[in-house]
Amino acid sequence: MMRSMYSGISGLRVHQTKMDVIGNNIANVNTAGFKAGRVTFSEVFNQTLQGASGANEATGRGGTNPMQVGLGVNIASIDTLMTEGAAQRTDNPLDLKVEGEGFFVVDDGSGYKFTRAGAFRIDSSGNIVSPEGQKLMGWGVNNNTGEIEKGVVESLSILSPANLYSEPEKTTNVYLEGNIDRNDTQLDPLNGGVPFTISFYDSLGYRYTAELKLTSTAGDTDFAITVGAVKDSKGETKAVGTDSVTVSFNPATGKVNLTGDTQLNITGLNGATDFSEMAEPLTVDLSQLTLFSGKTSIQSVRGDTSGFGAGREAGTMSGFSIGPDGKIQGRYTNGENKLLGQVVIAQFRNPAGLQKVGNNLFQVTTNSGDFDGIGMDPTATGGALNAGVLEMSNVDLSREFTEMITTQRGFQANSRIITSSDEMLQELVNLKR
Repeated sequence: MMRSMYSGISGLRVHQTKMDVIGNNIANVNTAGFKAGRVTFSEVFNQTLQGASGANEATGRGGTNPMQVGLGVNIASIDTLMTEGAAQRTDNPLDLKVEGEGFFVVDDGSGYKFTRAGAFRIDSSGNIVSPEGQKLMGWGVNNNTGEIEKGVVESLSILSPANLYSEPEKTTNVYLEGNIDRNDTQLDPLNGGVPFTISFYDSLGYRYTAELKLTSTAGDTDFAITVGAVKDSKGETKAVGTDSVTVSFNPATGKVNLTGDTQLNITGLNGATDFSEMAEPLTVDLSQLTLFSGKTSIQSVRGDTSGFGAGREAGTMSGFSIGPDGKIQGRYTNGENKLLGQVVIAQFRNPAGLQKVGNNLFQVTTNSGDFDGIGMDPTATGGALNAGVLEMSNVDLSREFTEMITTQRGFQANSRIITSSDEMLQELVNLKR
């Protein structure tokens, strides 16, 4: 009877522990990135009353099974279920969800921690941090190449002073596109020629407009382009050009004759004492012009045909986005996109071996595997990051309520063992009366 009573006590203890785990799961049903726990039981040990025996041909008796009395139950494990939770759309660009395996790497000042909860924000120093202030870690950008520099993870500070603005860039290339009608009477120098303009930026990001004219020469296939005044954004003349070029067309194809002059270099601007564009010539590509029938129409496009050398004014950050590969792209008012860093993830051989330390954080243990301090690209193993989405808890309420019912019944049944054993002991004591 005493054995059964102590077995009942062990049953009460383990079922109470299981109810604690279930209660914690249900309490965290709406906790982002929460991983549910699961309790498994095992018997403690058994008292052997009689061992097993084999068949005896001499006596003609068959074998017997062992007789054992169990002495209670114990907790075999409390596992953390690392299954992926459902996605919850938030449209907040700093809310991130890991698709697949892996954990965000954060630093709380005492070392690296790991989390699946991707609810991040910006602090006063421009760092991406968790709600509790742990810094999100990732890879930085090489200042010389502008590309991601893989190495030991560092805090991601996307609103650092260097990232708040985009530096201006001088225009070095311009190309002309359009058509020239050789019968256009305005092309006659006596009629003033056909005017058009070229806009460009100097090295400080100031915008200028060069006024040019297109005029016909003695032949039907040669045309002169002459640089006139160069004005700033306020319309004030800053320089007077002296450059000109004659562009020749193939009479059979109507395209620029590539054996002749196909570009105009705007240099030697008179009176350009405060005009920083003078540092290098501005190359104007003429090869895209045509001599087809139709109206004369000339316009300029900054940059070459691939966009290189277009130049830009200075810009300030207007927003940012995080891609599936974790790369953070800053958007600026001057149209530039700049790479600001990359969010990385950590993967472990046995993620269930990680230890919970509160605030949705895990830390490594001897059974989880180590973090190498570098991390990996979120897409390296077929996963991705999903911005504007949070990972919900993986708690299954239907399962938890079912477990709650069976746990409650188990607790009640074990309590009956104790009360029944107590009544049997009472009857034994009453034999003396």
